[in-house]
Amino acid sequence: MINRIIRGALSIVGALVGVALFVSVIRNLVSPAVQDNLTTYITGIIISAVVGGGIFFILTPWIIKQGRDLANWIEKELANVPVINIVLGSVGLIIGLVIAYLISQVLNVIPIPLVGEILSLALYVFMAYLGVTIATKKIDEIVGLQILFRKNSSKEKNGKKETKVSPKILDTSVIIDGRIADICKTGFVEGPLIIPEFVLEELRHIADSSDSLKRNRGRRGLDILNKIQKELDIEVKIHSKDFDDLSEVDTKLLKLAQFLEGKVLTNDYNLNKVAEFQGVPVLNINELANAVKPIVLPGEEMLVQVIKDGKESGQGLAYLDDGTMIVVDSGKKFIGKNIDVLVTSVLQTAAGRMIFAKPKSMVDKSA
Repeated sequence: MINRIIRGALSIVGALVGVALFVSVIRNLVSPAVQDNLTTYITGIIISAVVGGGIFFILTPWIIKQGRDLANWIEKELANVPVINIVLGSVGLIIGLVIAYLISQVLNVIPIPLVGEILSLALYVFMAYLGVTIATKKIDEIVGLQILFRKNSSKEKNGKKETKVSPKILDTSVIIDGRIADICKTGFVEGPLIIPEFVLEELRHIADSSDSLKRNRGRRGLDILNKIQKELDIEVKIHSKDFDDLSEVDTKLLKLAQFLEGKVLTNDYNLNKVAEFQGVPVLNINELANAVKPIVLPGEEMLVQVIKDGKESGQGLAYLDDGTMIVVDSGKKFIGKNIDVLVTSVLQTAAGRMIFAKPKSMVDKSA
C-alpha cells in the first residue's frame, strides 16, 4: 500500500516536472506565434504531463529500491558512530551552513551570470564539510573545556565544597592479580572503577590463548571482573574510548587516565615508572601491600616455623602470614619446628621486606 502511494505521488511530481519543462521551453525557445496558439499550448501541456508522469511511474520501483538501500546504508554507518559524534557533527553542520549563508549574500551580488550561484554552492559544500570535520575531530578538546569549566566552578553543597573522586582505571595486570577485589571489598578504594574496552579485549585474547597458563590467567581476570561488578558495592564502568593511533595497551591506559583525570590501578613496576614520568597518578597495590605489613623492630621476639634452609650455611627460612621472609641465623637444625626468635635487623628492598633473626635459645646461652 505504501509503495502504491509513493508511486502515485512520484507520478504526479513527474507530471508537474514535465509541465514545468514544457512551459520553460515554450517561453524561452519558441516564437510568440506558437505561444499564442491555445490548442498547441494545451496539447503540449497534456503530452508533457503524460510523458513526465509515465517516466516517473516507470522509474518509481528503482527509485524506492535505491532510497531504501541508501537509508539502510546510512543507518548501518550511523550505528558505528558514537552519539556524541552525531550530535556535535549536526551542530557543526548547522553552524557551517549559517556561515555559508551569510557569506553567500555577498557573492550573489556579483554581476557576472551564474558565477555567484556557483560560488555560493561551492561555499555551502565547503562550510558544511568544514563544520562537521572540526566538530567531530575536536571532541577531546570540547570535553576538556567542559571538565575545565566544572573544575573552575565553585559548587558548594551543605556549606562545604564538593570534592571530586578521581576515577580508578584498572590495567590488565591488576585484574589478573585478583587482590583488587579484596581491596575494594574493604572500602578503601572509592569508585568509580573504569575498565577500558581495550583492556577487556586483551583479557579475552589471554583467555583464548593456546598456552594453558595464559588461558587460566585470562579466565581468572574475567572472573575477578564479574565478582567486582556483581558482588561488591562499588560503581564499575566500561569505557569505550579508544586511541586508534596508539598500539600499546599501557600507552592507551595512560592517555585515558589523562583524558578522564583519573588514576591508574596497577601492580606493574614498569608502568608505574612510565606513569610517574608522564605525571599520571598511579595506585600500585604492591606498594600498598608493603605499606600495610606489620612493623618489626630489632630486639622483638617472634614465634616462627622454620620451613627450609637458606642460601648461607646453617641458615633457616621462615615466613610470616603476609609472606614476609625471615632469615634465621643458625636455624637450619630447627627445620620443621616452631621456635622463638629475636629480630636482629630489618631490610626493606624493592621486592619487599626481609627480616633477620636468631633463635632465642642461642641468644640466652650466649648471654
